[in-house]
Amino acid sequence: MIWYGGDYNPEQWPEEVWDEDVRLMQEGGISLVSVGIFSWAKLEPREGEFDFAWLDRILAKLHDGGIRVDLATATASPPPWLTHHYPEVLPVTESGVRLAAGSRQQYCPSSPVYRRLAARLVQAIVERYADHPALELWHINNEYGCHVSHCYCDASADAFRAWLTAKYSSVEALNAAWGTAFWSQQYADFAEVYPPSAAPTFRNPTQLLDFDRFSSDELLECYRAEAHIIRASSQVPITTNFMGFFKGADYWNWAGDVDVVSDDSYPDPADPDSPAYAAMTRDLMRSLRGGQPWILMEQSPSAVNWRRRNAPKLAGQQRAWSYQAVARGADGVLFFQWRQSVAGAEKFHSGMVPHGGTDTRVWREVEQLGAELKNLALDGARARSRVAIVFEWDSWWSIEQEAVPTELSYVRGVFAWYRELFTRNVAVDFVRADADLSGYAAVIVPSLFSASVAALGNLDAFARAGGQLLVTYQTGITDENARIVAGGYLGVLQSTLGIRIEEFSPLAGPDLAATGHGEAPPTRIRGELTGDATGYLWSEFLHTEGAEVVATFAGGGVDGWPAVTRSDADAGAGWYVATLPEKDAVAAILGRLLADAGVGGALPVPQPGVEAVLRGESLVLINHGAVSVDVRGVTLAPQAVAVIPA
Repeated sequence: MIWYGGDYNPEQWPEEVWDEDVRLMQEGGISLVSVGIFSWAKLEPREGEFDFAWLDRILAKLHDGGIRVDLATATASPPPWLTHHYPEVLPVTESGVRLAAGSRQQYCPSSPVYRRLAARLVQAIVERYADHPALELWHINNEYGCHVSHCYCDASADAFRAWLTAKYSSVEALNAAWGTAFWSQQYADFAEVYPPSAAPTFRNPTQLLDFDRFSSDELLECYRAEAHIIRASSQVPITTNFMGFFKGADYWNWAGDVDVVSDDSYPDPADPDSPAYAAMTRDLMRSLRGGQPWILMEQSPSAVNWRRRNAPKLAGQQRAWSYQAVARGADGVLFFQWRQSVAGAEKFHSGMVPHGGTDTRVWREVEQLGAELKNLALDGARARSRVAIVFEWDSWWSIEQEAVPTELSYVRGVFAWYRELFTRNVAVDFVRADADLSGYAAVIVPSLFSASVAALGNLDAFARAGGQLLVTYQTGITDENARIVAGGYLGVLQSTLGIRIEEFSPLAGPDLAATGHGEAPPTRIRGELTGDATGYLWSEFLHTEGAEVVATFAGGGVDGWPAVTRSDADAGAGWYVATLPEKDAVAAILGRLLADAGVGGALPVPQPGVEAVLRGESLVLINHGAVSVDVRGVTLAPQAVAVIPA
């Protein structure tokens, strides 16, 4: 079955509302609710004094009503008594400011006090509810790192030193990896190393990268500590909610520790690219555990309350985006939250039961979706992909540091290529650079800035074995220690791609300190395949050493130099793109790449605005456009969905 429901916070409401909640859940087709996510203060109102009576009552009501429970450990938001008695738990920012209580997630992930008190709470919850008949899933914490992904306090400094000691063993090895001969940064002892807090100017790049890795690992250790307690007494699966393309946590490293991947996703209804970007996050979630079904743990029924301008979802849009998640591998569709709050910081965030009650568009759509998902036989089925995109957090962290050739957005570069594949209804997996690529016909590598020798060798081997490899600018620039790749940019991929990079030429306008930063002007590229097209963000002085020039730069300092190349690589081919081309040029390049790879989309001829996804033996059609369309004999109104045999 496809799980359907949302975050349920009964502690916000008087108990006389609870019976109505269960009745409405039954009417709405709700099968799973998350309970207790922000309940620490209710469960432990004073240190060491637990009150589970209210939770006992609501779990009993949910069980009697046939509603399954995703029970949270409640550790995401420490109660006031904790930070009052133990202020050292409060996190410290990069600039040395200790954050206050009164919000949420007000804890340092490395704090021994926080970890001790969190563990005690989890132990008490598990002892009481491990065998509860309503329990379907354990939900650890909530959105790890969403507000505090890095802490710079003394406890974090101690933990960072321990992490570095475990990684490097000796301070001499750390000095070698970090290149501390530069700017007189040599360390004589690990005790001299601190987190890379605010400094007079650029900080050591490898120290920054290691602190990003450490910070992700510290959050993961918080999760693991709670999971260890649960697994000692319960066989029920465990999850924690990811946040799509979230920079603060390397989800490749996290995925092996969760029993099921779950994700929180809030696309902007006002952004025309939202369907494509949301699809990209869904594909990442499915990919993290090799295609295993996942759960959409949170989305909004309509508007959120945290953007500068909060657009409501169009009629039918929550249904369309829910089906998109299911089509791309989700076996659960949940919302934040069940009943819209009347107090607190999220009272204007939409709920499944809105302020207007059940005589509302939102509630009618909730009921409709619940009724449909009961009979939707897609759960457990796998999606099939022959195209992969390499995505690595190390490259994200490295390319967006301060001392780099130019300001670039890693995810923007990835999305530029993903969006065209989405438009063509081509299924995509995300992979690590060192993954087994033998099952793919084409692999796209956008700006893999930080890459080991082994990772570059793996990509080379893929092309030489017959794969179609496409690599973009700023790939293979540094190794895993943020040092320039030995043998020149791209390393072994120079041979694969038949090129050599002489010098970067990022597109830059005047940097006007007094009046603001000038905008980067575009460049032009020209070629038979791409036509006369615009390129953004980047150009470079590129030599061909066996590659065919597909397009050249036109104008500026790189006039006449190669912009897009293609090279035969034994049984396969290697493409290189030295700029971010406009959409039509991306489409032309990918069209040739996919044709050479023998890959087509879920529809022979894509239709504007129509998303088509194969899952198992079914084809899911979603019309994100503004007009009705006919697809495979089905008329789809705007935001309409159809599930038909493939």
